[in-house]
Amino acid sequence: METPVAPTRLKKELRLFDVYAICTGAMFSSGFFLLPGLAAAKAGPGVVLAYLLAGVLILPAMFSQAELSTAMPKAGGTYYFLDRSLGPLVGTVGGLGTFLALTLKSAFALIGMGAYLAIFVDLPIKPVAVGLTFVFMALNIAGAKETTGLQRFLVIVLITVLAFFIIQGLGEVFSRGIGEINSTRMTPFMPFGMEGLLSTVGFVFVSYAGLTKVASVAEEVRNPDRNIPLGMMLSLFSTSAIYVLGVYIIVAVLEPSELRSDLTPVATASEAFFDWLPKPFGLVLIVAAATAAFASTGNAGLLSASRYPLAMARDRLIPDTFARLSRFSTPVPAVLLTSGLMIFFILVLTEEGIAKLASAFQLLIFMFLNFAVIVMRESRIESYDPGYRTPLYPWMQVFGILASFLLIIYMGWLAILFTAGMVVMCLAWYHYYARSRVVRDGAIYHWFARLGRRRYEGLDRELRGILKEKGLREEDPFDEVMARALLFDLKEPLTFGAVVERVAGPLAERLPLTAQEIGQRFLDGTRKGATPVTHGIALPHLRLPNLDQPELALVRSQHPVEVESHLLGFEEEGTKHVVRTFFFLVSPEGNPGQHLRLLAKIAGRVDEESFTNEWYTASNEQALKEVLLRDERYLSFYVKAQGRSADLISRSLRDVQMPRGSLVALVRRQGATFVPDGNTVLQTGDRLTIIGDPEGLRQLRGRYVEG
Repeated sequence: METPVAPTRLKKELRLFDVYAICTGAMFSSGFFLLPGLAAAKAGPGVVLAYLLAGVLILPAMFSQAELSTAMPKAGGTYYFLDRSLGPLVGTVGGLGTFLALTLKSAFALIGMGAYLAIFVDLPIKPVAVGLTFVFMALNIAGAKETTGLQRFLVIVLITVLAFFIIQGLGEVFSRGIGEINSTRMTPFMPFGMEGLLSTVGFVFVSYAGLTKVASVAEEVRNPDRNIPLGMMLSLFSTSAIYVLGVYIIVAVLEPSELRSDLTPVATASEAFFDWLPKPFGLVLIVAAATAAFASTGNAGLLSASRYPLAMARDRLIPDTFARLSRFSTPVPAVLLTSGLMIFFILVLTEEGIAKLASAFQLLIFMFLNFAVIVMRESRIESYDPGYRTPLYPWMQVFGILASFLLIIYMGWLAILFTAGMVVMCLAWYHYYARSRVVRDGAIYHWFARLGRRRYEGLDRELRGILKEKGLREEDPFDEVMARALLFDLKEPLTFGAVVERVAGPLAERLPLTAQEIGQRFLDGTRKGATPVTHGIALPHLRLPNLDQPELALVRSQHPVEVESHLLGFEEEGTKHVVRTFFFLVSPEGNPGQHLRLLAKIAGRVDEESFTNEWYTASNEQALKEVLLRDERYLSFYVKAQGRSADLISRSLRDVQMPRGSLVALVRRQGATFVPDGNTVLQTGDRLTIIGDPEGLRQLRGRYVEG
């Protein structure tokens, strides 16, 4: 019996609602159910404005995280971004520090459930928190899908109850009269002045910090270019609305002196307008919501925090034991480490305020993240290809850096010293353990390279690997490029230069260069080492100005073509590499990201085990192109005199009703393959290759394909 091979990649199982649930579940708990009373003691009624401003100030960090997550959707989130942009030293500080801060906050979220549970039942809080940690640990070991399944349930319960709270609370406010409330509860609005307001903004800012936790599981998100930024924005919008409206209701219905000393302000406020419900049903709803909030924060925190040791172990900054995945594709050692630390914090630490000290460190990390986006943009690495780009760059990042610095100052010296202590601890770990094991620098050296300093070429290769993992975007015209690609099925032996010359002529009819110029550019690029070679397949490529769309030439040779190593950019000369297939790709100069994604898609298909056999056994042009087309994006069938496709006979393509986005790309007729147009009349025996989106192809399959 063969031993199953342990997976090396995390499964992509998380969808848009999972992203929303992780962000939203990580933001409630103490931020809404505990802090409003303590914050009101610092800012008075201005606490409502403090929550609103905190939601605005998180925007730069959210936008930066979204951009970095879509460019580098890898486990470890913040650590990975800082390491690849600012280098492993800053990455170690960001990774270890954020891991400890997340673990600490997750542990205290579970302890925080006690304040609400104690309303009904006198439970031993710490044993309950430890028990919940074991439950969440088991779910995280089982898989991210199971973990987020619980997260979705908790968030649905939480949002439903809080929406009910907001609706009932606003009804109470309007019944009392907004004018009366403003004069009795909201005046004076800022009794402690601007300094009191700003210190409160820093105090409640941590309520939104969970928004960026989802970046640590970006590797497990399907379609990260869409789902990560959209999920974060939806989460911030709904959470900000609940925070601001909910805190306004709490301030409006509670006496100021009562609110400032209340650790369960939501429960106390609900008693003022849930009196129409049978007792204690209204209170039970709030306690259920609070329990769901604290549990979701602990669950999301464990899920997110455990990806930091995984990512750092992959990069050898901590022992590689923590990089191992189980047969469920989950990082079991990293989950066990995170759970163990949570249990330690639960049992040892008693002061809840200690957990909040990590907030200043989180603000420091947000400063680094905003700077990381500037570094990645200014490094001009072509393979840095985010699916979402921050608006108002770089002013958004500059604003985020200045705002975080200002809030750190207003949080006081104790928080600053705690942050400095964490930084020193992380630097010591890097110096004594990681430095000798790492041969990598960040993108900041690519920025320095523009000023004459060194750069780390391995980062560009790594980002190209990420492009291959991410795949194409919806707008990338891969199928269309493949359908109109030129094909050369060479029977006679040729040199590499002769192959280039054979391809350059027909390409010149589509490109704004002569055949000689095209051939010379391909040869020059190959001499500079810009031609990837794998499995006997070479991918010469270049980008040209004044080109409207990418063009591709496919070459299959019956005889091996010898290419000397110095032509492929290798240092040693004399060695010859045997190549039997060439993919010549030419793209518009102004879209380097799309050019690299097309290359990555071809390279990914070439790396598949089935490719070589399918490619070299394909019998004609249509079959060769279908080998490279994405299975879910093309459909091929024969037009037959009998059956569903008989309706197509003697009809021009212009008269055939096709689903939107679908196109007949190729027709094979009597041994010849051609690209049809609207006037092409279909005949019995034609083999059609249709490209389009999966839904449109499903409709066509049901309409024309038997069985």
